[in-house]
Amino acid sequence: MSRERRPAATLHIDWTLCDGRGLCTELLPERLARDEWGYPLARDGSGGDVPLAASQLEAARDAVALCPRLALTLRKD
Repeated sequence: MSRERRPAATLHIDWTLCDGRGLCTELLPERLARDEWGYPLARDGSGGDVPLAASQLEAARDAVALCPRLALTLRKD
């Protein structure tokens, strides 16, 4: 996603709840990668608040709904 455009939403990862199961990385492979223990990492280095384009919102909603540890929150910007 271009830095020039404002994100449609932000995917927040709560590291205190995340168990590194990796489902979110499968649903959002263009935005998230896994570290060596399976925890999600933002591909752009944005940390726990991952900016999303409008085209990524459906996959992000699925990731939030399916996260077994409820570690994801979708925040509208």
